[in-house]
Amino acid sequence: MNTLLRFLRDWALPVAMLAGTLLYLAFAFLPPLEPSARLFGPFFDAILPWFMFLILLVTFCKVDYHRLRPVRWHFWVGLMQVLFIAVVVCLILGFHAKGDRLILLEAVLCCIIGPGAAAAPVVTVKLGGDLESMTTYTFISNFITATLVPVVFPLIDTDIHMSFLSSFLLILYKVCLILVLPMLLAYIIKHHAHRLHQRIVSIRDLSFYLWAISLSIITGTTVRNIVNAQTTVPFLLLIALMGLVLCIVQFSVGRYIGHFFGAVVNAGQALGQKNTTFAIWISYMYLNPLASVGPGCYILWQNIVNSLELWQHRKGETVR
Repeated sequence: MNTLLRFLRDWALPVAMLAGTLLYLAFAFLPPLEPSARLFGPFFDAILPWFMFLILLVTFCKVDYHRLRPVRWHFWVGLMQVLFIAVVVCLILGFHAKGDRLILLEAVLCCIIGPGAAAAPVVTVKLGGDLESMTTYTFISNFITATLVPVVFPLIDTDIHMSFLSSFLLILYKVCLILVLPMLLAYIIKHHAHRLHQRIVSIRDLSFYLWAISLSIITGTTVRNIVNAQTTVPFLLLIALMGLVLCIVQFSVGRYIGHFFGAVVNAGQALGQKNTTFAIWISYMYLNPLASVGPGCYILWQNIVNSLELWQHRKGETVR
């Protein structure tokens, strides 16, 4: 039993992804479970934001708020994200991309323009990184996304008619619900509800396991989107392959930038680990819905990378 628990603890992310995949396939393709699938589908979609809220609430209870300030690597990682976005937009406009080529580039764009994942601070702490600087960059990256989406998307799709201010405020509103509200509540708990704060922080890796549960839900949703995508299998595989390439590139570039500032872990997670749920939402709202398969596949790749990083980190701690 101890061996099983240790295995589940060490490999929580791949186990969560496998569980989400198998549960979706079971509910989708086993006739006796189809009524339950129709019942629980909307329920899981509704509770996912609450899981993200709880994850951040628990994480922010451990934050030293006096250390939330920009540092040098934030600028370079943010600049690299903007440059990546500019390259993709230039490809779309320069080659007058249409049809499947446009959908592929839109999928790539969604994997880049998405902000840093709300759960990135959780993984960063597990990898021995700095919680406060990672939390600060999470806010910065969300502001970058909120600024660029209403500027970039009308350029690549002339059918989009959006006011910059209205789109900016809509995205900013979602950012506030996802990030600012749990931070404010965590601040109140930390400074005015000391007993509750001590109970929350005393549960080791609570935010990590909450994230693993939410990951199983997100994985199931991603598999559903891929299975129901109205396109050919080779094109889906091409989108998935591009997601893998982007994942490797963004993690590698982020870690390379962090090398110059003694923040390899933080910078790598900041540029590589994306809020793919948000990216899927903006692709559905503003672009071809098929483009959402890109960030849907990206979430699988980034969590495989996270699993390998955690395994390597545990291995290094064991050796030390």
